[in-house]
Amino acid sequence: MTVTARRELVSPATRNAFRSLATDLTIKIVADLWEDHGFAPIPPEELNYQDSGQRRTTFMLYAEGVDWADPCHVRRALLVFEDFIRTCKNQGWTTDAWLADIKVRLDRDGFALDDEGRISWTNPPVLVRDLSTLSDASGIVVELERIRRDLTTDPQGAIGAAKQLIEATAKTALRELNIAVDKNAALPALVSTVHKALKLDAASAPEGPDGSKAVKKILSGAVNIAVGVAELRNQGFGSGHGMASAPSGLGVRHARLTVNAAVTWCELILDTLADPAAPWRKATI
Repeated sequence: MTVTARRELVSPATRNAFRSLATDLTIKIVADLWEDHGFAPIPPEELNYQDSGQRRTTFMLYAEGVDWADPCHVRRALLVFEDFIRTCKNQGWTTDAWLADIKVRLDRDGFALDDEGRISWTNPPVLVRDLSTLSDASGIVVELERIRRDLTTDPQGAIGAAKQLIEATAKTALRELNIAVDKNAALPALVSTVHKALKLDAASAPEGPDGSKAVKKILSGAVNIAVGVAELRNQGFGSGHGMASAPSGLGVRHARLTVNAAVTWCELILDTLADPAAPWRKATI
């Protein structure tokens, strides 16, 4: 199994700042704030953290059980942090200086803290799903990070990464299916191959909703989406080709359109790959 490098969405510095709040709370309150959002502590013997303070240690027992690279985990953890802020403010234990400091730390991580203590994503992850079931999701993760970085600041880069996200998803799905991939295959060929392998093409769709005219139209549109993203990039509107002149008129709305289209296709492939009742599974029994 290939180990996938995954970027933590909340830095240790930010987590440490919230850990400091635990000093002024009871152990029960610290545990309750985590457990209110579905988190459980790791076994104490697995904790790689030394501290004489039981409250901070309790905080870390829960914090170490969070997958800080998983957007779904992080969304819940941010709610925990909001509750820490709210609880301490109600008890008069947070200071303006601390709130200003944590606001800077959160901002560095890509989050915004408002006056009510709510934390929101400044530039949220593009594809929010658990990729840990894949043998190696690193190719997908790299492109998602590029999109997240470039979406609002570099439309050309985001469009290029959207095309590469489709390509990475297709190759990842085919590898999971143990189907050899031609490394030089053009994107339309990859898309066609993965649709056939997952029984998402019109010719192999079974009876039921997957074989209905309506779903076939949608699936045909999905193929056009993937190919359209590639064509847009190849026409010079996406990164990856040196251009004598930068494309004019390209804006964030074009990048969002392209990225959202790519994500729709990738969700279709990953959902079908993971679905235990998907038609492609029945064909292999």
